[in-house]
Amino acid sequence: MTTFDYFYNIDPSALSRQYDFITATEVVEHLHNPGKELDRLWACLKSDGYLGIMTKFAVEQEHFSQWYYKNDRTHVCFFPRPTFAWLAGRWNAELSFYDDDVVIFRKK
Repeated sequence: MTTFDYFYNIDPSALSRQYDFITATEVVEHLHNPGKELDRLWACLKSDGYLGIMTKFAVEQEHFSQWYYKNDRTHVCFFPRPTFAWLAGRWNAELSFYDDDVVIFRKK
């Protein structure tokens, strides 16, 4: 197991290895360049590996102003479920949703 965190555990070698399973738990909403960072994680994943992401899925626009999750100043981006389907298509990945805030991709 290896950890990487831009604030608490910067280990560039962690991003040059290959993994069977990668998790990003309560991470993606903090990314200023999510496309780049998610592609980087995807590239670190072995064939038949899994990428698990846990985040609160964005609510519909008419409810956004009342949504508590956007009030955290460190949350800079939000993802509705269709975004994850788009990513799965882009990566040619299998996609599964679990609970209200977990998505798992499998690399083919």
